[in-house]
Amino acid sequence: MIILSEIITLKRNNDFRRIYSKGRSYASPVLVTYVLKNRRGMTRIGITTSKKIGKAVLRNRSRRIIREAYRLIACDIRQGVDLVFVARGKTPYVKSDDILRAMRKELKEAGVLQ
Repeated sequence: MIILSEIITLKRNNDFRRIYSKGRSYASPVLVTYVLKNRRGMTRIGITTSKKIGKAVLRNRSRRIIREAYRLIACDIRQGVDLVFVARGKTPYVKSDDILRAMRKELKEAGVLQ
């Protein structure tokens, strides 16, 4: 039985700005992923949704399905990276399986998926 620890989230604006400026980005029609190595030895994630996505209900749905997709593959991700997932216009209208597929593809391309 594998026990997953809680998801460590990014909260500070300067962390997000550092990842946007220094990290690599990988894009798909439903999700953009920014990846940057850190020296903390743990994986931290941040999820952003802009008002372009829609009203609060759609933004919250986007965050929920991104968080769920991440939860399903969290144990396969190498430690020591910061990840920022950015929702796109199509994100609230697709199933979490589509988000999971896009996330897996982007993380594999970034070399952080084991």
